Amino acid sequence: MPKNSDYGAEQIQVLEGLEPVRKRPGMYIGSTDTRGLHHLVYEIVDNAIDEAMAGHCDTVLVTMNDNGSITVEDNGRGIPVDIHPKKKKPALEIVLTTLHAGGKFGGDDSGYKVSGGLHGVGSSVVNALSTHMKAEVFRDGKVYMQEYKKGITVGPMTVIGETKKTGTRITFTPDDTIFDTTQFLLDTLLTRFRQQAYLTRGVTIGIMDDRKERTEEDINHPRLYRFRFEGGISAYVRHLNESKESIGRPIWFEKETQDGFVEVSLQYTQAFAENVVSFANNIHTGEGGHHLTGFKAALTRTINAYARSQSLIKEKEDNLTADDVREGLTAVISVRLREPQFEGQTKSKLGNAEMKTAVETVVNEKLAEYLEEHPSEAKDIISKCSLAARARLAARAARDSVIRKGALEGMTLPGKLADCSSRNPADCELFIVEGDSAGGSAKQGRNREFQAILPLRGKILNVEQARLDRMLGNNEVKSLIIAMGVGIGEAIDYSRLRYDRIVIMTDADVDGAHIRTLLLTLFFRYFPELITGGHLYIAKPPLYRVSKGKDMRYAFDEEEKESIFKEWGIVAEELEEIEEESEEEEEELDEEAKAKEKAKPKVAKVNVQRYKGLGEMNADQLWDTTMDPDNRIMMHVTMEDAERADAVFSTLMGTEVPPRRKFIQTHAKTVKNLDI
Repeated sequence: MPKNSDYGAEQIQVLEGLEPVRKRPGMYIGSTDTRGLHHLVYEIVDNAIDEAMAGHCDTVLVTMNDNGSITVEDNGRGIPVDIHPKKKKPALEIVLTTLHAGGKFGGDDSGYKVSGGLHGVGSSVVNALSTHMKAEVFRDGKVYMQEYKKGITVGPMTVIGETKKTGTRITFTPDDTIFDTTQFLLDTLLTRFRQQAYLTRGVTIGIMDDRKERTEEDINHPRLYRFRFEGGISAYVRHLNESKESIGRPIWFEKETQDGFVEVSLQYTQAFAENVVSFANNIHTGEGGHHLTGFKAALTRTINAYARSQSLIKEKEDNLTADDVREGLTAVISVRLREPQFEGQTKSKLGNAEMKTAVETVVNEKLAEYLEEHPSEAKDIISKCSLAARARLAARAARDSVIRKGALEGMTLPGKLADCSSRNPADCELFIVEGDSAGGSAKQGRNREFQAILPLRGKILNVEQARLDRMLGNNEVKSLIIAMGVGIGEAIDYSRLRYDRIVIMTDADVDGAHIRTLLLTLFFRYFPELITGGHLYIAKPPLYRVSKGKDMRYAFDEEEKESIFKEWGIVAEELEEIEEESEEEEEELDEEAKAKEKAKPKVAKVNVQRYKGLGEMNADQLWDTTMDPDNRIMMHVTMEDAERADAVFSTLMGTEVPPRRKFIQTHAKTVKNLDI
């Protein structure tokens, strides 16, 4: 790896102090929940990735230590350790204790040409939010070390040894007085680092789990992972499409422009949902930005131009729309630029307008070349887009029919919907209930002022394997769309949502789980903002009703039932005996047996009722356990990782069988409360 001796203290510019970070951590890391906690790791790793993008590093190792700390080591040049000419302190100390200090503000070529660190605040913010941080720098044949507590230097930088390697090792312990939790999740880190390895071709990113006690989720993972992808984002696209039927191989191209470097990989699948992921300087831009806008515009224009030039679209036909050319598309757009402008420290949207033109130009040129050079694959792509166009027209007709029907009927709601009396959406909640029997109990037990009930008959359509036109022909789906009030497809308007909380309430059996999954697929694919906006919930009805004398309890799973029995001093064998004796009471007993029975001390009988379905519960029981806001337990549906969610829905609900079989075989032993 090339080492740049010109990267020294003079490249470190100081902008302001560190004081505000501990007072308002959310301004710097987004939040103090588990997302903010993991953001600390990302900040340090991003600095190492910046070294890799600058050509000075090819290995990054992250270690989850047993004491709750994290260590990040790279083999880059090492943070400068010489004395800063203005501050008269080691550059290392300035970088880690001063906000807006780093090599990312230098104007010449000895700093960073491109960087994921927007403000250069990463390391110092992590330091400020840690009870303890230790920095070790391997540089100039020596090992330098300095320690900090809550962002404040503990002692001077010292030389603690000699070395032949170069790089930086940062170890930090998050402050538990600031964060809601300080437990790092291996799965979350794996997802992030796998993504970073795809984006930084030829760089190895490893993660070591050195914790003695591991969570239930982590225990099945190996302790060491290493990610390295020579195929870069082309391999990333292939990974995203693992569980989908693909059309041809991933298309890949890159080009350096005067505004920055542009790299794109894309591949069409036979699925209906699009999955376009964008990055700027290796930072995931979840809200897109100008680079994504440029890609979408160029894709539509290039495909239409090619289709017309090859007479694959008839003269009188309308052009393919942006939605048509993105149906079933998986794409990764990665740009690198010298001075990225992001919206906020969490870097969710790229604001550099010049990148729209840069990406548009590259995609127009390179994609057109590919289509010309690969006529067979091009024809398959145009065929897929044309089919999407025909389906779009059919879906529009179906949607207009739904809207028109509603208008003719005075916008009447579905007949089976038992609506609530309140007209303030913020107060209202809609329960989607499985079957008429459960619907009847729910309608009787609900609070009519703010709770609406919509019973669904049977299993709704699997929308992962159906386009919008067929979906709108399904009565159950159509009833749900009309009840929610937001519309569908091109005409969707979330401001018209009639209920602030939408609750999926299904039976606690295999069929109920399947219906719940079908509904979650519908919401994820067609109403994602209801999930990201926090409107979707899953009701958790009890599985058992157990009573002993006058003491009656509800148990939500097998473990809770056993816990209640333990509290009552009953073990499973005794329970079976009691239940068997209660059945024998109805048989004729001889006089001697009756006498013995009378002589026995009276024991309170234990009754166990297992609810196979919600319809078996009385209206008052359903209210007390599942619908009463003061007592109920509900799971809030969130989407921390859209990429992973997309993969799960594609695997479980898509047309490809092998990935689903593999998923079932892998997770079969971990299933709880399986009702066969």
